[in-house]
Amino acid sequence: MEVLLKLGIIIFMGMVGGKLAGLFKLPNVSGYIVGGLLIGPSLLNIIKVGEADSFKVLNDFALAAIAFSIGNEFLWDHIKKIGKNIMIITLAQALGTIAIVFFTMYTIFNQELGFSLITASIAAATAPAGIVLVIRQLKAKGPLVDTILPVVAIDDAVGLMAFGISLSVVKLMELGGEFSVLSMISSPLIEIAGSLLLGAVLGFLLSLLSKKAKGKEDLLTMVLGFIIIGASVSEMLNLSALLTCMMIGAMVINLVKNANRIFDIVNDFTPPIYVLFFTLAGASLNISVLSTVGFIGVGYIIARTLGKIVGSGIGAKVVKAPSNVVKYLGMTLLPSGGIPIGLALIVANELPSIGEAVTTIVLFSILIFDIIGPILTRIGIVNSGEENGALKKA
Repeated sequence: MEVLLKLGIIIFMGMVGGKLAGLFKLPNVSGYIVGGLLIGPSLLNIIKVGEADSFKVLNDFALAAIAFSIGNEFLWDHIKKIGKNIMIITLAQALGTIAIVFFTMYTIFNQELGFSLITASIAAATAPAGIVLVIRQLKAKGPLVDTILPVVAIDDAVGLMAFGISLSVVKLMELGGEFSVLSMISSPLIEIAGSLLLGAVLGFLLSLLSKKAKGKEDLLTMVLGFIIIGASVSEMLNLSALLTCMMIGAMVINLVKNANRIFDIVNDFTPPIYVLFFTLAGASLNISVLSTVGFIGVGYIIARTLGKIVGSGIGAKVVKAPSNVVKYLGMTLLPSGGIPIGLALIVANELPSIGEAVTTIVLFSILIFDIIGPILTRIGIVNSGEENGALKKA
């Protein structure tokens, strides 16, 4: 009963936070997070340290559903037109972020090479959840939004690759052993390929079975079942649930006639889950970390922000993207989310010598970016003129 009571409090505080954020013309997601922060261990302590883990299954489902929705952006005809450009922009913003964060940590703050490499690779990750909800809230549509969503989706794979290579290099430096480029890249490649293959198989099956659904209820049940199966099997196989569920969505949008009705049904079902997800994210934050990061933490925040803005701007200019994409894309890609936490935990297990320091920096960055990231995403989209679909696709 206590768990259900706290679940109700979490949803209520998230709803209140979202409404208050709306009054100040802030993204609802920022209000959810602040509402969670208020009832978390940092302030009222209604949700105590570690209790958010009780709702992990709901968090996992929310992320999986968001990833499935992002798959909607991978319509093959559209990808053929912009696929190369999206890949260039994604690589530019990821590599730009890695380069600037590494330079900041290693050169300006004189940190060890291993620490600098690991923190730089983790900085590349972008969380899709907050970005997707801001886009939905604004009902945004146009060249910038058409760029944001696939970049965020592909960025997950790029981030995994960068982290896998960095982790292999640092482990080699600390533990010694024979250097092998193949061994450095094989593990992240297997994870990426396995995730996409699993998603393709499940997406193909869903595309076939969805034609036999007799109504919205049957269709919703079927789709949610496949999303849950995709996320669960990915976790069991140590694959990326985000990539798997994104691929399920990509298969559906390309194989099912009038596939948008499937995505609309899912989007109508999931809002309360998203409120819970982001409010829990706020409740999991601990502002006490602010007192331990010092100037290095602030430097990391600034470097990651510059990396996203400069890298994406350069990539967008190279492919001659519309001016609003060049100008505003970087500031929309700052939300960080749960992926860096997972990567930091891997570092803590495999490289204990730097694990605590990396985890502290990552937690601090999430505290900052999860609150201000959606706000900057909203500002970028509004300033680009794409709110309420005002600026149509180029």
